[in-house]
Amino acid sequence: MATDTLKNTTGATGSTGASGIRRLLLDNGALTALIVLVIAMSALSGDFLTTDNLLNVGVQAAVTAILAFGVTFVIVSAGIDLSVGSVAALSATVLAWSATQHGVPVFLAVILAIGTGIAAGLVNGFLIAYGKLPPFIATLAMLSVARGLSLVISQGSPIAFPDSVSHLGDTLGGWLPVPVLVMIVMGLVAAFVLGRTYIGRSMYAIGGNEEAARLSGLRVSRQKLAIYALSGVFAAAAGIVLASRLSSAQPQAADGYELDAIAAVVIGGASLAGGTGKASGTLIGALILAVLRNGLNLLSVSAFWQQVVIGVVIALAVLLDTVRRKAGATPVSGGGVGSGGGRGRQATTYALAAVVTVAIVGATSFLHNGSGSGDKPKVGLSLSTLNNPFFVQIRSGAQAEAKRLGLDLTVTDAQNDASQQANQLQNFTSSNYGAIIVNPVDSDAAGNSVKAADKAKIPVIAVDRGVNKAAVDTLVASDNIAGGELAAKTVAEKLGGSGKIVILQGQAGTSAARERAEGFAKGLKAYPGIQVLAQQPADFDRTKGLDVMSNLLQAHPDVQGVIAANDEMALGAIKALGSKAGRSVSVVGFDGTPDGLTAVKQGTLYASVAQQPSQLGRIAVDNALRAAQGKKVETTVKVPVKVVTKENVAGFTG
Repeated sequence: MATDTLKNTTGATGSTGASGIRRLLLDNGALTALIVLVIAMSALSGDFLTTDNLLNVGVQAAVTAILAFGVTFVIVSAGIDLSVGSVAALSATVLAWSATQHGVPVFLAVILAIGTGIAAGLVNGFLIAYGKLPPFIATLAMLSVARGLSLVISQGSPIAFPDSVSHLGDTLGGWLPVPVLVMIVMGLVAAFVLGRTYIGRSMYAIGGNEEAARLSGLRVSRQKLAIYALSGVFAAAAGIVLASRLSSAQPQAADGYELDAIAAVVIGGASLAGGTGKASGTLIGALILAVLRNGLNLLSVSAFWQQVVIGVVIALAVLLDTVRRKAGATPVSGGGVGSGGGRGRQATTYALAAVVTVAIVGATSFLHNGSGSGDKPKVGLSLSTLNNPFFVQIRSGAQAEAKRLGLDLTVTDAQNDASQQANQLQNFTSSNYGAIIVNPVDSDAAGNSVKAADKAKIPVIAVDRGVNKAAVDTLVASDNIAGGELAAKTVAEKLGGSGKIVILQGQAGTSAARERAEGFAKGLKAYPGIQVLAQQPADFDRTKGLDVMSNLLQAHPDVQGVIAANDEMALGAIKALGSKAGRSVSVVGFDGTPDGLTAVKQGTLYASVAQQPSQLGRIAVDNALRAAQGKKVETTVKVPVKVVTKENVAGFTG
């Protein structure tokens, strides 16, 4: 042992600088990755290194970071919590529902929301500690329960958030975002809990060796209750901040955020085996994810490739952690686990990293000095999703028109996540795009982001769906309600004014689903002979349309007609109906997608209410250019819907 020590010392004298830097990089892998990312993005995009954009990165990291702080407690104790995204949505929904619809004072409503998070965490903890369920199973069950309760309470529709709480989504002094301040405060709380409290030390003990912790007298079951309750508190706080940004509680909000939260913790240096992890590392992990998404948006990288890149980064982070541990790097532990000298070295490391980053970023910024952005006007298009042929056609029409006009068009995919879309719109605004086109995930949730663009004097064009509580220069849309009435009329007339039908609804909480359902209801009022056997959501998805229709056929084998809120669900229903489709059962879809029109030609889909999505995209780009040039544009441009059947499908171009 003495010989080994002597060898190490001797080697160090020969290459002190190199080994010191190597040790610094290994001990701070996440911080190193963040520095490299910031430098790379600064070099690749002149829009990245601006005050507005850096603040955007902070805002965009806030919700993930707050969720991840709570998940850190769980992972340090060798557990997992998959329910935090759903608990965040449920807590925000409880706050909005109690305060705006039942007159509960806002202060009490906030306490109810936090209490909801605590209750969900306690249930998780009880099932794990006393029910002996694996954490994965217990929290997966809570994920489903919490999301379902959120939909039940809200009836699938967003609920306006109280104004006094919505200020959490604002800025202080007109520039400092409140979500960033909340993130910092919650991070300090998490660091204090991990490093300075009995329960924090218990987390490390349980995660390091649960049986040894129990034998040493630690009440492990009680501690697990407290740990999961803490995770629920942080989830509730994240839900409130998210809803404040969107000015509404969205029942589908934070869907999938639990994966981002876990990724942030792992990237930050925590081990899923438990026993290691710290709040500062989690914050760095959340910032890495935010910088990646922000930078890739600014570089116009496809949303599909963004998913690939983020997955690769997570894998590399875990690989780096493995290399670091094999190299004997300092374990990543809580603030109270290390010595005072260790904390001092850590602070010095962060300060040194900040100085190096500022110096290198300042140097790379000269790469962009004097280089113009080109003569092409820049236009941003944020689509609610590209996992749907209708919106793919909008993109195709917009891209074709942008190419014809010589525009630089950046297209982003919000993946049906109102928060992600808010981030994308903020990126467009901070980059001073000439105009912004938005297809809102939700009309209410897009309001704050559009207001920010209006304040920056950037024209905004809404396509397919309007924006509430904010002014847009032009709305280019078909009338979803009128289209729904046409769909109802079409199936009713096909059935001769009487018959039994089912309705497949769109994704709960989206404006398109609400408006089309309203149109169906209005249209059917004129046909009292039509009996609606069932109405079920299939989330605009073909596979879910197949499953839901298969289930409904078991209870209603005598169905004669189907109205689907889009062609994808209609095609799923056709698959479930088999030979009945187009013969004994008439199916009417919505959107006029290529696959839908093919089914109309084949006779399995009786009709589709076509919105001409390519025209929507083309007209939106035309109006965006006119608005960017200061020319007058119409407040509303209506693109007529058309019922396409086998008789007229040959002449329909979309």
